[in-house]
Amino acid sequence: MYQASIPLLTHSLNNLLGILSKAESFAEQKKIASETLVNSRLAIDMLPLIKQVQIACDTAKGCGARLTGIDNPRFEDDEKTLSELKGRVEKTLTFLQKLEEQQFAGSEERAIQLNFPSITLNFNGRDYLTQFVLPNFYFHVTTAYAILRHVGVELGKLDYLGRVGA
Repeated sequence: MYQASIPLLTHSLNNLLGILSKAESFAEQKKIASETLVNSRLAIDMLPLIKQVQIACDTAKGCGARLTGIDNPRFEDDEKTLSELKGRVEKTLTFLQKLEEQQFAGSEERAIQLNFPSITLNFNGRDYLTQFVLPNFYFHVTTAYAILRHVGVELGKLDYLGRVGA
């Protein structure tokens, strides 16, 4: 469970850091306020960049916490700039990097319940990871990438994929 979660999440979060760094450079070059970019969205009924990054981070740290049975650290949703969003990603990475593989032993059968305002979802650890965490995490990272690409940040597929292969 560790190998199917933490290395994947940390890889993509590191790529997200690079994407946000490119967005910072773009904002500086084009003299665009960072706040403008973090509030950009693909469609009027979609969440802005700031929420996409926050949810990706929350999904990743929630995965690590729930699968290991430890407290899920709470991050305030108070970021307003690209630099602050990068800080949130870095905090998430720091949390995930402290988790050890042996903490995940037996987590595939751990009971996990997610409570949302309109629904409660119940999973075992394996289904939580494969049916909720990974699809949700990648949706929000992809959407963050797409928002920044849409506003003109020069990003390519390798920015999203990061270092691949040997």
